Amino acid sequence: MKTLSTLGCWLLISSMAWAAEPNVSITPDVVYGHKDGLAMTFDVFTPKENANGAAVLFMVSGGWYSGWSDPQQSWPMFAPLTSKGFTVFAIRHGSSPRYGIPDAVADVRRSVRYIRMHAEQFHIDPQRMGVYGMSAGGHLSLMLGTAADEGLPNDKDPVMKVSDRVQAVVAFVAPTDLTIAVREAPNRLPAYDRFPALDLAMAPAKNHSPLFQVTADDAPTLLIVGVKDDLVPIEHSHRIQAAFNEQKVVNKLVEYPNSGHGLVPMEMQQAVSEMVTWFQTHLAEQN
Repeated sequence: MKTLSTLGCWLLISSMAWAAEPNVSITPDVVYGHKDGLAMTFDVFTPKENANGAAVLFMVSGGWYSGWSDPQQSWPMFAPLTSKGFTVFAIRHGSSPRYGIPDAVADVRRSVRYIRMHAEQFHIDPQRMGVYGMSAGGHLSLMLGTAADEGLPNDKDPVMKVSDRVQAVVAFVAPTDLTIAVREAPNRLPAYDRFPALDLAMAPAKNHSPLFQVTADDAPTLLIVGVKDDLVPIEHSHRIQAAFNEQKVVNKLVEYPNSGHGLVPMEMQQAVSEMVTWFQTHLAEQN
């Protein structure tokens, strides 16, 4: 579930579409927590003009691996959003193989709490936060959309007392049911052997599957899929859309017929446009 080809495609498209100099202020390596003595960080991309006050969090995750890249080089990837006034946060989590899926979910949930707690510092509206990601990043985005809470009032850590709810989700080619991908699943695809994060028992796999977390108060969600995807088959998105519809959660599914797990350039360009429109619609400032 690594999406290097998809990310590379998007970066290439963005690099061609936007000027050489970023029209954003970049704040690298903001520490939002610590794990085993290590800092967990994100980068912030703030529009230099016409900021709209809404935040969009990007889940830096493929196969639940999360790595660092130079924000001075990666900013074009976020230009379709920053050019429309969104402040973008590139969130890194504890990476596979050292850390598993429950760790990654806990980390990104903490990142939302931290950003909301420091909303004034980042010049954003804490009630207008969206999230998106691709493949494993899409899975983490859906977990934020379906399994959030209002904060843990009795926790000793002030960050954990803050809500981790988001107001809009976009999930590209996202796995929604981990119970069919872990090692004890009877019809597991052989390709999943490449992902140590899926070495997970069935009970925690279900607990960390967005499909089984859907409730009526979930965030509006856009699902983007490639019809030819043989790593995360389209049924993942069909099943969670049915669950959203049953709970009357606002959602949309966009299928791209020529794409697999990595969207082809033309369809990726269309998908990015769909994403921007989704966030503009669901993170708009309320009068």
